Amino acid sequence: MTELIFATHNPNKVKEIRSLLDASGFRVISLEEAGFTREIPEPHDTLEDNASEKSQTIFRLTGKDCFSEDTGLEVEALNGAPGVYSARYAGPQKSAADNIRLLLRNLEGHGDRRARFRTIISLILDGKEHRFEGVCPGHILEAATGEEGFGYDPVFVPEGAERSFAQMTLGEKNRYSHRARAFQKLEAFLAPRPPKGGERVKGER
Repeated sequence: MTELIFATHNPNKVKEIRSLLDASGFRVISLEEAGFTREIPEPHDTLEDNASEKSQTIFRLTGKDCFSEDTGLEVEALNGAPGVYSARYAGPQKSAADNIRLLLRNLEGHGDRRARFRTIISLILDGKEHRFEGVCPGHILEAATGEEGFGYDPVFVPEGAERSFAQMTLGEKNRYSHRARAFQKLEAFLAPRPPKGGERVKGER
């Protein structure tokens, strides 16, 4: 089974992605499992550029197939904030609880609570980069609800649901989530192609 390094130090993300890519023929390994303990810089102001920065960094240092993702919560009434700064919205400590408190404080008095999660995946396979996007529209609750998930999950209800991500099992969340939608595209791309001339090939969709 071919290994794919997932360029993240977040064990929750690794757990989610392994549940999505189990049948792809690829084995997802974390940065720690690959022996990489350093933080990867996220210096850019777009999800796309940060995702590419992370995957390109790991590929440059390891020479191995890898992928990364960058995800942002984009809130309509806040002009798309926190966006690319979602993880460190309330400061460099990257505290989910602090981020949620600041988000709810900034939304006080706003009737429009529409928001969306957006995920960008950057895959480097055989030295070539491919990108995939997943979007999940929804709205922000007035108070945190639920104990599952991570990040902003306790205050985000996806469109078509009545519960927050933090009130759902991982399987339920994957039916809606931005990350699942992006990784479904990745999984389809990684699926074995019909052989041509007796060889297994991977090509652009």
